[in-house]
Amino acid sequence: MHINNLSFTIEEAIDFSVKGKIEEWIHLFLNSVGDNKALSEGLNLQKRFWLGPILISLDNLKRCTGPEPDMEYVDSDEAWEKHIIKFQQLINDGWDMPPLIAENTKGKLIIRDGNHRLEAMRREKFDKCWVVIWDNDNQDNLKLFI
Repeated sequence: MHINNLSFTIEEAIDFSVKGKIEEWIHLFLNSVGDNKALSEGLNLQKRFWLGPILISLDNLKRCTGPEPDMEYVDSDEAWEKHIIKFQQLINDGWDMPPLIAENTKGKLIIRDGNHRLEAMRREKFDKCWVVIWDNDNQDNLKLFI
């Protein structure tokens, strides 16, 4: 499938998932509009087990990026706020955003792509969002989220 034919919406991600091709969609997204080639390359280093997209409460999602000094990936306050404002505007304009991508780490969902979108949704008072989850070890580990 050619990237120009893709819209990177929830509906499209669900369609790929139903066809057993969510991992393919993830890499197409990350290597194009998702602009996260490093994550795509890292995901290719080993077999992953996938679930989703599914609706998850924002309360169950943990960021790994932000301006806080204890974040795995620290963003400057200025850069962080600029991205959040941009995503809040897109959300308010009716954007059909792609699902977030999270890693299951011992039952905790760490957002690996979509940290800015997550924060924008929190500020816009969303309760839930669409997420694709991966586990590094076993498909059974994902049953916790079904």
